[in-house]
Amino acid sequence: MRPEIAVLDIQGQFRVYTEFYRADAAEKTIILVNGSLATTASFAQTVRNLHPQFNVVLYDQPYAGKSKPHNVNAMPLTKEAEGQILLELVDHFNAEHIMSFSWGGAAALVALSHRPQRIEKAVISSFSPIVNEHMRDYLERGVLHLSAHARYEVGNLVNDTIGKHLPPLFKRFNYRHVSSLETHEYDQMHFHISHVLNLDENEYLSAAKNINVPVLFMNGEWDEYTAPADARLFERVVKHSTFTTIRATGHFLDMEHKAACRDSRFALLDYLTPQPTRTRQTFHYRQAQTEHAFAL
Repeated sequence: MRPEIAVLDIQGQFRVYTEFYRADAAEKTIILVNGSLATTASFAQTVRNLHPQFNVVLYDQPYAGKSKPHNVNAMPLTKEAEGQILLELVDHFNAEHIMSFSWGGAAALVALSHRPQRIEKAVISSFSPIVNEHMRDYLERGVLHLSAHARYEVGNLVNDTIGKHLPPLFKRFNYRHVSSLETHEYDQMHFHISHVLNLDENEYLSAAKNINVPVLFMNGEWDEYTAPADARLFERVVKHSTFTTIRATGHFLDMEHKAACRDSRFALLDYLTPQPTRTRQTFHYRQAQTEHAFAL
């Protein structure tokens, strides 16, 4: 399963590395939106969950992964800029679906609030509209370590908090990734976190009011940071909202164990391709032997 690789020009401002997993029999295309500072490698298992039922598009933000060498990265990107990049990619790949993970939910909400005509459904995973006490503690400690470019402290913080339910292999990948980032990447994350900590409590809810397509909000039962109960606040403003909780898993959902991976896959396919008579096939989970970047 080899992707078609391209580096796309976005409005003459950014160069974005993309991977397109084409499936000849697929009728729909879905774009996956990374969490903060994560790369295409983070979605290795999710691609397996969605392909070949869908064409799948992955991309790296201009400041991260394989997009990084093609951009100046002199200034941090706002969530609005990330949302506009996503809209450009939706048009380029003629995508019908969007799926985001963690901080990628902010860019996805921005894009969906513009009501792109092609989008039929969206999935927002491991995201909530509020900063609860657990997330605030994590972010406040993160700001201190990021401002000091304290590589090892940031790596340990991620694994001890949002990543605490990950298997040891993925924790090692996370730690190695986080501790080897470039300075501008720490500054980018510092920018994101500082913004989140100062958010008006209704900012995400206000943006979500403009969404006019069905959205599935998917959260882990054990996720204290973007908790299922907090995600349900979107029910007030997203008219066609659906909620699912993946049992016995935390923030990273399909990365954490076999059952969570299986249940995440079933939740996605049941939502994106609803077929009441569909028989659930046996699904074999494989831990990807590539580097899994972490996400906010």
